[in-house]
Amino acid sequence: MKNPFLTYGYNGPEYFCDRKNETKRLTTLLQNGNHVALMSPRRMGKTGLIRHCFAQQELYNEYYLFLVDIYATKSLAELTYELGRTILSVLKSKERKAWERFIQIVGSLRTGITLDAFGQPCWNLELGDVQTPKTSLDEIFQYLSTADKPCIVAIDEFQTIIDYPEQNVEALLRTHIQKCNNAWFVFSGSKRHMMGEMFSSPARPFYQSASTLSLKPIPLEEYTSFITQHFEQNKYKIEPEAIRYMYEKFEGTTWYIQKICNELFAMAEPGIPCGIADVDTAICNAVEDKEDTYQDLMTRLSSRQKALLLALAHSKKDVQPTSGDFIRKFHLTSASAVQRSMSALQEKDIVTNSNGHYFIYDYFLYFWLKNK
Repeated sequence: MKNPFLTYGYNGPEYFCDRKNETKRLTTLLQNGNHVALMSPRRMGKTGLIRHCFAQQELYNEYYLFLVDIYATKSLAELTYELGRTILSVLKSKERKAWERFIQIVGSLRTGITLDAFGQPCWNLELGDVQTPKTSLDEIFQYLSTADKPCIVAIDEFQTIIDYPEQNVEALLRTHIQKCNNAWFVFSGSKRHMMGEMFSSPARPFYQSASTLSLKPIPLEEYTSFITQHFEQNKYKIEPEAIRYMYEKFEGTTWYIQKICNELFAMAEPGIPCGIADVDTAICNAVEDKEDTYQDLMTRLSSRQKALLLALAHSKKDVQPTSGDFIRKFHLTSASAVQRSMSALQEKDIVTNSNGHYFIYDYFLYFWLKNK
């Protein structure tokens, strides 16, 4: 029996919950020649929404669609590598003329692209093979500008480019995109303060260059209907109170709800409704699966960073960590030391800041720390 609650990837509209308005809005903006800055906290479903939009016939049939994840990239060369690799990966499933044109244009990368026994192109480049990233980027945008179909390029975790060591990467990309009349871009990002600064500050290259779309949690009623339907289709039951409890536990964050529903579905038995106690069991199972990962994480933190992380886990989300009350309550050293530790935790992507409030974005890590 197939588990209908996906934790990775996209498997069609049947397994995609709601987002009807967001899907229509994003699709319409792109069809009408707009770039879009898509923002939300991590794991709220941005990538799933992009994949869902890419599956809509009005986009799927009319455009080449590229989704590039740059979260792990550290430089312009790595961005260029991921962009080229993704484009070729998509084009190889199209007609031969589509990918032949790409290979013909990207001369600086051509030696790393070979044909397999079936005549299909293979991306054999290593990261170090991108010797002249600006030249390669020029060629990739030349392809996008002259492709035989219009293109949509979604760049996931776009704010990553701010940390590249090269100067003026934002300006470089903005110049390329501004000159490209055959491609439209979705700039997806989870660090809202950084994304907001990139697209709303007059001093930044991408100022007012894109329409902004923010993802909020899917409403509880929509999730209740979606979850109940999939349980009942497979002869299982789940109590509405359990869905509400789970929804509130994760504050409507899409991935965690999907993950716990995946666990509950795997645990379910015909005739026995899943309840709140089962949700707690599913959460415990998910947290235990991460035990080794979290133990390893803690060993790589300084004692002050660990102390601050534990303090955050035992506090409310609206806490001010540099306040005297907070420092005294958790026996921390000083406001300046807390600030340094907080900056380090943010750089490691363990703690995030939303509207001046600091919190642990990984709910499973948060629950694991609460028991320490």
